[in-house]
Amino acid sequence: MTDRSSGSMTPAPATPAAAPRPTRIGSTTFGWGERTFVMGILNVTPDSFSGDGLLAGQGTVETAVRIGTEMVAAGAEILDVGGESTRPGHSPVDLDEERRRVLPVIEALRAVLPDVPISIDTTKPAVAEAALVAGADMVNDVWGVGADDALPRLAADHGVPLIVMHNREEPRYTTFLPELIADLQRAIERALRLGVRWDDLIVDPGFGFGKTPQHNLEVLRELELLRVLGRPILLGTSRKSTLGRVLDLPAAERLEATLATTALGIAHGADIVRVHDVRENVRVARMSDAIVRGTWHEARVGDRS
Repeated sequence: MTDRSSGSMTPAPATPAAAPRPTRIGSTTFGWGERTFVMGILNVTPDSFSGDGLLAGQGTVETAVRIGTEMVAAGAEILDVGGESTRPGHSPVDLDEERRRVLPVIEALRAVLPDVPISIDTTKPAVAEAALVAGADMVNDVWGVGADDALPRLAADHGVPLIVMHNREEPRYTTFLPELIADLQRAIERALRLGVRWDDLIVDPGFGFGKTPQHNLEVLRELELLRVLGRPILLGTSRKSTLGRVLDLPAAERLEATLATTALGIAHGADIVRVHDVRENVRVARMSDAIVRGTWHEARVGDRS
């Protein structure tokens, strides 16, 4: 791999186990390895698997801004806006409809939260480009290991970070984790060839995408193996169906399961957790960081016995 953060071709870091160098997302610099960052999910859809889609009821731009503002107040450092569900069996959304859903929300969020990084969660380059113009700061590509070069090239052209997520059409593997890591490695190398800066790449193992429940649990158990890629790790387990399969619970009752995966994910190397329930996950992340990283400041809240 190569480092294009300064525009020159230099070797990638020789010690991938060390914390990656900081990444600037919008006006915020994220120092990896210092603590865990929380990304709040804003689904501007009628059919989100988790039941939180803002268009499912009487969702409006104002509602999205209120929820996004509440997430930031609760500790979210990044907001991830998506206008098309990625759940199994979802209905495809055409380009114009997806833009109609996400662009007013991104514009409104940028107006009231000028310094909060916003990510656009999409598979469509035209949506991503319009979102970046509207104020988004990062592209979240759920088909980061796919064959299309358009989203990495777009991220490179705009000089913004790119989240590369692992995904497959079918959960078929000969050696699961080595193949997952190899897929992400190839995606990183392609993004670098297309001009994305080394420091602008974030990897996501794609919990729940192209994997069986057993695969998803293995991702959590062995998450630290992704450190070989040398990039920050984003983990998105919130309310996913594997949690429901383990506990036999609907999406609305998977908070405790999500919190367990947040804590264990941080213990195994997650740098960002992408969640619906921000306040609860921020508290778990801060406690986990205190244990795992030793990073904490004593709270002055009454009895400390």
